[in-house]
Amino acid sequence: MKPHLLALGLLIPVLAACGGENSRQVRNDEYGDYRNSQARNKPQGASSGIVVFGVDRERQAREANAVGGTGLSVNAFLWRATLDTLAFMPLASADPFGGTIITDWYTPAAADGERFRAQAYVMGRQLRSDAVRVQVFRQVLARGQWVDAPVSASTNSELEDKVLARARELRSQSAAR
Repeated sequence: MKPHLLALGLLIPVLAACGGENSRQVRNDEYGDYRNSQARNKPQGASSGIVVFGVDRERQAREANAVGGTGLSVNAFLWRATLDTLAFMPLASADPFGGTIITDWYTPAAADGERFRAQAYVMGRQLRSDAVRVQVFRQVLARGQWVDAPVSASTNSELEDKVLARARELRSQSAAR
């Protein structure tokens, strides 16, 4: 037998096994309800095949729908609340996909020779107290140069508490609509 015919003879059954229906009965509860005797073609959340090169479009669509189609990778209420809370400082950069907000240096009117900057991290898609971290940096003017100075740990936690309170307020306003 010729080698290419042998390879073709082995390949045809393999390809034939890939096609067809993947029907099976899915048990809905412990008492034997088989979803009205209807078969499912594929499990919930499964893609239509293996993605070797490129992007799984079905997965992207599922992830976009899970966030509510906003395109954010973080909780929208926490993101908006963090921006609102740090709005008194000039914004240097904001990355809604990475959940990072960085402000520029801010000098309060009452504190001459002192400036502050903040970095906020929104982590995750759920509105939880551990899903936001704020870190404040402080510098003081000494002999014409800005020198790093310590910031009270309570300052960071107070800002985090304000962000969480604002996020809860935004969520309740959204639910009332």
